[in-house]
Amino acid sequence: MEFWNGDRLLGLPRPSADLRTYTLESAEVGDAADLQVRVSGRRLDVEEPASPSAGVIAPLPAPLPAGEVDPGTPGPFATSTGEYELDPISVPGYAVPLEMRAVVVAPTGAPGRRPLALLLHGRHATCYDGTTILLEWPCPAPSKPIPSHRGYLQAQRLLASQGYVTVSISANGVNAQDALDQDSGAGARSALVRAHLARWADWAGQGRPSAPEVVRTAPVADPGRVLLVGHSRGGEGVNRAVVDSLVPPPPGSGHDEPARWTIKGQVLIGPTVFGHNPAPDVPSVTVLPGCDGDVADLQGQMYVDATRGVSRGTALHSALYFVGANHNYFNAEWTPGQAEAPASDDFRSPPEDPVCSPGTATRLTAEQQQSAGATYIAAAARLFVAGDRRVLPLLDGSGARAPSADPARVLAHAVGADRTPFVVPDETTTAGGGARMCAQVSADPAAACVDPAASRPSPHFVRFNRIASESGRLAVALRWSADGQTATARPGAPVSLAGSRELALRLAVPPNTTATRFDVAVTDSTGRRARLGAVTLDGLPATDRVSGRWAQEVRVPLPARGIDLRRVAELELVPHGGGGEAWLIDAHGWAPGLPDPRPVALPRVDVGALTVEEGDSGTRTVRFPVSVTGDGAGSVRVFVQDQGATTYTEQLVAVEPGQRELEVPVQVTGNTRWSFDARRTVVVKAVRGAVVGRYAGRLTVPNDDPRPVLTATPVTDEVSEGGTLLWRLTLSAAADSNVSVGGLPVAPGGVELSTTDVDETWFRERVFQEEPLPSRPLSTTGLQDSTVFLPGDVSEDLFVPTVIDGEAEPVERVRFDLPNSAPDAPGISLVGAVADGAPDGR
Repeated sequence: MEFWNGDRLLGLPRPSADLRTYTLESAEVGDAADLQVRVSGRRLDVEEPASPSAGVIAPLPAPLPAGEVDPGTPGPFATSTGEYELDPISVPGYAVPLEMRAVVVAPTGAPGRRPLALLLHGRHATCYDGTTILLEWPCPAPSKPIPSHRGYLQAQRLLASQGYVTVSISANGVNAQDALDQDSGAGARSALVRAHLARWADWAGQGRPSAPEVVRTAPVADPGRVLLVGHSRGGEGVNRAVVDSLVPPPPGSGHDEPARWTIKGQVLIGPTVFGHNPAPDVPSVTVLPGCDGDVADLQGQMYVDATRGVSRGTALHSALYFVGANHNYFNAEWTPGQAEAPASDDFRSPPEDPVCSPGTATRLTAEQQQSAGATYIAAAARLFVAGDRRVLPLLDGSGARAPSADPARVLAHAVGADRTPFVVPDETTTAGGGARMCAQVSADPAAACVDPAASRPSPHFVRFNRIASESGRLAVALRWSADGQTATARPGAPVSLAGSRELALRLAVPPNTTATRFDVAVTDSTGRRARLGAVTLDGLPATDRVSGRWAQEVRVPLPARGIDLRRVAELELVPHGGGGEAWLIDAHGWAPGLPDPRPVALPRVDVGALTVEEGDSGTRTVRFPVSVTGDGAGSVRVFVQDQGATTYTEQLVAVEPGQRELEVPVQVTGNTRWSFDARRTVVVKAVRGAVVGRYAGRLTVPNDDPRPVLTATPVTDEVSEGGTLLWRLTLSAAADSNVSVGGLPVAPGGVELSTTDVDETWFRERVFQEEPLPSRPLSTTGLQDSTVFLPGDVSEDLFVPTVIDGEAEPVERVRFDLPNSAPDAPGISLVGAVADGAPDGR
C-alpha cells in the first residue's frame, strides 16, 4: 500500500495490527484533496469506475493443442502428510524471531533420494479470532495463527505422487514485521527459506537421526535437486533465496553461510518484484493472474523481461498469463469456503466486471484455478528438475496446453534458453515507418509507450521502485491508420541468426481487439529481403481494471536461403486491416531444445544504509555504502532520491573486477530550520554482468534544529449562531517540513456545542464514518479540528462554522486542547462561545 499526494509518492504506511488503519509518519502533505491510497497502481480511496459493457469484451482464447505430456496427471506414488516445528531463527532488523514451521507431503515407497520442492506463501494476515484478522506475531490470545502454509496441499500432493518430497513453510513472522523493511521482507524471507534448506541438507546426511518424524518417515530428499515455489511476496522471497544461494549475502545479513543445496528452478505465482532483481541464471516460470486484484500491475513480468542481457541468457524464463485467475485462490487458506480463517476474493466486485467478476465466462472458480496452478507447478518441476524436455512447449511460447489445467486458458511466452537476441530494444535500436522507439517508463506522454496516466499501462511497463522515468527500458510502438503501413526496427548492428530455426516475436495488442495481422520480413545488411510469413493476434479479454496489454509470442520460420542469416539488419512488420496499434517488446532467433543454464558466479551488489549529521549550513558530499561481493565486470543502474523531492537522479555505474564498493556520492545540505528527519532512498538494479541482493537503502539525516513553538490568538471566539469561531495559529519560525496541528474537543464546562450546531459538511470532513444525527456533544465524537503549516508558512487559521438551529438556548461553548508543536512548550486551549441571535456578519 502507498500514500500519494497527486503524482507525488508520500511513502509506505505502517499497518495497525487489525489492518484497519495505516499510518505514515513524517509525510509532507500538500493539498489534502489530492491525497490518494494506491495498491499496485490501483486507487483504494475512490470507487473504481464501471467496466466496459460485456459487448466489447473479447471471448476466451481458443484452447491450444494438447502437449505431448500432461504434468497434471498424478504419478504412481501414494503420499503421506505431516508437519514439523523447530526452534525459531533470528534475522537482523526483526525484533521477533521467525517461526520454523512447515507441512510436509512426501511420496511413500519412492526409491532413492528424491528431489525437494519448497513452497513459500506470501504476505497475508497472520492471526484470526472469529471474523477478526490481525497482523501480529506471535498471535495474542485468544487469536490463532492463520495457516497460510497449508494452502498448497493440492500442488504438494500432485508433486509428491510424482516422486517429490515437498515442504511448505510458514512466514507469519516475516509478514508481521516487514512493513518498514526497505526491501519489503525479501531478505528475511530468503533467510527463512535458506534456514529450512540448511536443515534439509543436514537431514539428508549425518543429521537424519535428529530429524522430525515426518522427515524421517519420508524418502531422503536430495538437496542437489531443489525447486522453489513462491506466491506473491513469497515469489520475491524465493528469488532472493536463489540469489543468496549462488552468492552469499554480506556478513551480518543473517544466515549468510554457503549453500549446501542446488536450486534447479523456481515458480513464481503472482509475485512482487519490487527490486526488479531476478536471478538471471536459474530457470523460472512466472504465473501472471489475469484478474489479480492484489499485485494488479502484474509486476512479476520483470522476472522475464529484466533478465535480458544480464548474464549469458541460457536459462529459460517463462511467463504464463492465466486468463480469469485472481491472486488469492492459488492458496486454499486464502479462499472463502476452503480457508480456516476469514478469506476473500481479492478482485473487488462491485463494481461488476465482465471479465473478472465471479460467474462470468472468463473468471475461473477457485477449484479450477488451483488445479491449473498445481499442473503448471508440476510442469516446471518436470522440466527444470527432472529434465523432461517434452514439457517445454507448455512453457516456452510454443503454443501447447496441459489438459489437466482445463478449462483454464494459459498463454505462455519466454526469453532465454539460448535464444539469439535480434531486436531487443535499447539505445542503439532505431525504428522507422509506422514505428517509433518508446520509453517503457516515462513521465513524458510523448516519449512513453503508453500514456503514463493509464491505470494499467502494461505488465511490461511497470515502474521500478515507483520511479517515474527510467533510462534503458525501451520498446517499439507501432501505430497505423491504413492497411499496409510498414513499420521497421533495426538493431544497432547486424545480428547473426544462423542456427535459429524460427523468429520469435513478443507482440502486445490492445485488449479485446481481434485478428490483428502482420506480415513479417527481415532484410540483411546487403539489402536482400525475405518475407517470413504472417502472424495474427487477438487481444486478451480485459477491462480497464485488468492489465491486458501483455505480449503474446508468435513465431515465423526463417529461410534456409535467399538472405545472409549471419548479418540480419532489419525487422519489418506490415499490419493489415484498418487503423490500430501494437507494441513490439522484442524479437529473438529461436531453435528447439534447452541448454544447461550452468549459473555464472556474477558479482553481487547490496545497498546499505547511512546516517549523517545535518549541520547548520553548507552542502557536503557523503559516500553512500553500496557493497560488491564476488568478482567480475558488470554494470548497475543507481537511482538517488533528490533532496526534498520524490524524483530520482540516475546513473549507470560500472562494476570492476576486484571492486568492493561502488562510488555513490550523495549531497547533504544543512540549515537552521526544523524539519522531520530527512530520509532519501538509494536503489540499484542490475543491467549487465551482475546481480543485486538488497536493492534499496536509506540515507537518514536526523533533524538537529528546535521545533517552532505554536501560539494562538482569538480572532472571533464569541459569535452568534451562524457565525464562525476563528483562531489564528502562529509558528515562532518557518519550518522545512509540514507542521500538523490538531486537537480533540473536550467538555468545556457548561452547555457544550453539539453536532447539529455546526456545519454538517465541516463535521463530516473531520470525523471518520460519523453523522451529525443524533445530536450529541462534540466531545463525545471522534472529531478532530486540525490544520497544516506547509513548509515556509508561519500562520494558519483554525475555525468552527456554526449554524442557526432556531431553538432558544443558553450560550454554548466549545473547547479544543491542542498539543504544542514544540514538545517542551505548554499546550494550548481554544475556547469559543456561541450565543442565540442573528449571525455576526462573518
